[in-house]
Amino acid sequence: MKEKTIDYVLRATWIAVSKMYNEEAGKAGSTMATGFALLSIDPETGTPSTSLGPKMGMEATSLSRILKSMEEKGLIIRKKHPKDGRSVLLHLTEFGKEMREYSKGVVLRFDEAVKEAVPEEDLKVFIRVANTMMDLIANKKIYNQETKIK
Repeated sequence: MKEKTIDYVLRATWIAVSKMYNEEAGKAGSTMATGFALLSIDPETGTPSTSLGPKMGMEATSLSRILKSMEEKGLIIRKKHPKDGRSVLLHLTEFGKEMREYSKGVVLRFDEAVKEAVPEEDLKVFIRVANTMMDLIANKKIYNQETKIK
């Protein structure tokens, strides 16, 4: 196959972005996954631990490891939910808030660099195409029937 597939371009691009984010996070002794978690936790009110996985699109086991590491590094603390004693809210520590700002800056710098290099109309088309792909996947418009290999 000589022509690059859409899948290939998406994967190769995401791998490059992921590597770039991990390199930047590494400068602060962190990882991309930790940065993503920091950005997903509400800095004012905290975030229920049960809603963080779906928000980040992660499985509970992977998220548990990340949260444990974040707690050990002093980025987050767990507190009982004031309205529901059965659940836990994740709160950022002061250090966690500092690292959240660092992560936010890394993401915004990438965003700015792309916006400087790509015309606005092209970005709008890219976002429309990406949203269409997500819709096709979410609504099972590509693989909508069970297929089995015999």
